[in-house]
Amino acid sequence: MLLRPLIDLLFPPLCHACKGAIPVTGAEETPPQPFICTDCLGKISFLTSPLCTRCGAPFATEAGCDHTCGACLSHPPFHTCRSAAVLAGPLQELIHRFKYGGKIHLADPLGVLAFQRLEQFLGEAKPDCVVPVPLHRKRLRQRGYNQSQLIGEVLGKKLRVPQVVGNLRRLRWTDPQTGLDAGDRVTNVKGAFGVRNPTALAGKRVLLVDDVFTTGSTLGACVDALRDADVAAVVAVTVARGLQQ
Repeated sequence: MLLRPLIDLLFPPLCHACKGAIPVTGAEETPPQPFICTDCLGKISFLTSPLCTRCGAPFATEAGCDHTCGACLSHPPFHTCRSAAVLAGPLQELIHRFKYGGKIHLADPLGVLAFQRLEQFLGEAKPDCVVPVPLHRKRLRQRGYNQSQLIGEVLGKKLRVPQVVGNLRRLRWTDPQTGLDAGDRVTNVKGAFGVRNPTALAGKRVLLVDDVFTTGSTLGACVDALRDADVAAVVAVTVARGLQQ
C-alpha cells in the first residue's frame, strides 16, 4: 500500500503498553508486531536458558544449559511447557487489561509476542491442533470471551494448524485460583475438565494454550483429561509465567 508509509509517518502506531508513539524511521519501514515499543520491551523479563526441559521453570543461575528440574525428575509430566516471559511489569498490565478489562484487541500483540519468543519451541513441537484452556459457561457469560481461545487463534494462524474449541471443556464450576496456595489449586481443578469427543483428538499432538502459568495446576488438570482421550502428546504454552517466591 503506497499510502501506508505516509500514514505511519503522520500517525505513528501507538505502543499497546505505554500508549507512546512507535517511531517509523524509514519511508518503507513499518513497525513490527507486536506493536510494543522498545522501552516497554526492555522492561519485560523474557524467559531464557537455563530452563527445565519439561516444565519450563527457569533456574536461578544465569549460566548453564537446559536440564530437567528435580520436581520433573521425581514425577515426569506427560507434557512439556514453555512461557514467553515473567508475569510482571508492562506484560502483567497488558494481560490484566486483556483478561479483566475487556480489551480483546490485545490478544493479537500478546499472541504475536508469545509466538516470536517461542517460535523454535513451537516449531519443534509440531502440533496437529491448538486447544485452549476452556472457561466454565458461567465464567464465559460473565467475561464475554475466553482469553485463552483468542490467544490460541493467533498461534494457530501463525503455525497454520486448526484450533479445536469445545471438545476440551470444564465439567464443573471452580473457584478462582487467585489467592489459593499450590495444594488448594490442585484440589480446586482436579477432575474439572473432560473431553467431549475423544476420538477427534486420539493420536494427535496437542498445543494447549493458556494466558498465564502460575503453579501449573490448571494446565495439569487439562492434560489429565487429554491423556484420557489418548492424545499422542501435549505441549503447553502460556504468554506469561508467575514466578513462585
